[in-house]
Amino acid sequence: MQLDSASGWCVGAHHCPSPNFNARPEAEISLLVIHNISLPPAQFKTGKVQAFFQNKLDVTEHPYFEGIADLRVSAHFLIEREGEVTQFVSCLERAWHAGVSNFQGRETCNDFSIGIELEGTDDQPFTDAQYAALIALTGQLQAAFPAITTQRICGHSDIAPGRKTDPGPCFDWARYRAALQD
Repeated sequence: MQLDSASGWCVGAHHCPSPNFNARPEAEISLLVIHNISLPPAQFKTGKVQAFFQNKLDVTEHPYFEGIADLRVSAHFLIEREGEVTQFVSCLERAWHAGVSNFQGRETCNDFSIGIELEGTDDQPFTDAQYAALIALTGQLQAAFPAITTQRICGHSDIAPGRKTDPGPCFDWARYRAALQD
């Protein structure tokens, strides 16, 4: 997988463009936010995350979907359980993943961040394949956007405390950060 710095799209990732993005303000991309998602909750490999990020989720398929039917959200990337990487929004554009957020006193983190969703839940371990893909993708992002230092990688829970809990206690931050320093 290789990030094309001119387009902001990763060659080698599956592309599934979302309409849920807009232009970034003039801001240096300097933050990476790790999330988790599964639709329906705790069900994997359903294709519903992709449908959700494309505003194509059939709300009649599961009761949970009724509660999220009106949301318009996206992330730049999704890493599925087997390590497959899907990109929804160019890294040069603002994906709608962070919501009301604050990092080190700076609000509206979507303006200056890239969002990566891991297929999962707060209470289930992530897979080796997901860590491998996340580490490789992070390396590409850090090479393209040097302001994303290891200290500027956080969880959704860190920028929206009390509102969000992901990536959750099962995400192995020590494993991930140690691999980035290699």
